[in-house]
Amino acid sequence: MFIAAVFLISGLAILFKSGTWLVDGSASLARSLNLSPIVVGAVVLGFGTSAPELVVSTIAALRGNPALGVGNIVGSNVANLSLILGCAALITAVKLPPSVIRRQAPLSIASVAVFALFVMDGQLTRTDGVILSALLIATIIYLVRSPSDTVELVRSPSDTVEVELSVRRSLFIAATGLVGVLAGAQFAVSGATTLAEEWGLSGGFIGFSLVAVGTSLPELVTVIVAARKEETGLIIGNLFGSNVFNSLAVAGAMGLVGAERINDPSLTGFGIGAMLVVVVLAYCLGVRKSCISRFDALLLLALYAAANVVLAVI
Repeated sequence: MFIAAVFLISGLAILFKSGTWLVDGSASLARSLNLSPIVVGAVVLGFGTSAPELVVSTIAALRGNPALGVGNIVGSNVANLSLILGCAALITAVKLPPSVIRRQAPLSIASVAVFALFVMDGQLTRTDGVILSALLIATIIYLVRSPSDTVELVRSPSDTVEVELSVRRSLFIAATGLVGVLAGAQFAVSGATTLAEEWGLSGGFIGFSLVAVGTSLPELVTVIVAARKEETGLIIGNLFGSNVFNSLAVAGAMGLVGAERINDPSLTGFGIGAMLVVVVLAYCLGVRKSCISRFDALLLLALYAAANVVLAVI
């Protein structure tokens, strides 16, 4: 048990640091290539911060523990809009820009709802994986083609050299982060699976709680930094965007590798229900006053704690 705990903690620590490198490198690369803010915020950061979930859940499915992988997706979606959003709102009121209310938030809710619909029957098939992957591609195209405030820059030769150096540096940082995420995921999945078996806990609960918090650390780091700088638009865009990629990219990858039976009724019942409640509640709280206040933060944090307690005992 001690070795399994060391594996889990080490894996989560590696995921935390490597996920940060992957996000920073990806965002820096996007800026160097003069991509639009929509691509940087919603696509690059959304996908980058979901990379740990993607690797952990796919490896869990390949190892015959799809409940751990699905629990990771569900738990991460819940943590994003309760634990992480709540922590950010305790630092500063998180405002919802009109574009997020009109476009990103509804898209996030729709993605989570589709994912929930596919796993409520207790399985995630290759057909489900194909459909989710196709929806992911359509979502990315929609976000990239959405109106943005991209400004074309005219660069001098010296600027071009600096950009080329920045691109190489960004690629190195992102690649290093990706390798670390792969290694950290192997440790985390191995340790979490062993602990679940020894403690008599379901893989779904371990994924929903411990592993989900670990793989959500990149989002937590990004959001706390953004909150301290009062970059609230980045906070809400990153969290809703991350839920889109968790629900479509991560679940789609699990389906494509053959996750099949999940075998955890508590996860596909209560866990899925809790995820839908949290996502809709966070949206409603934000739309009501166009922001998430400190009072709202306490409500979301209490809901996150309650969901973990209930899932542990049922």
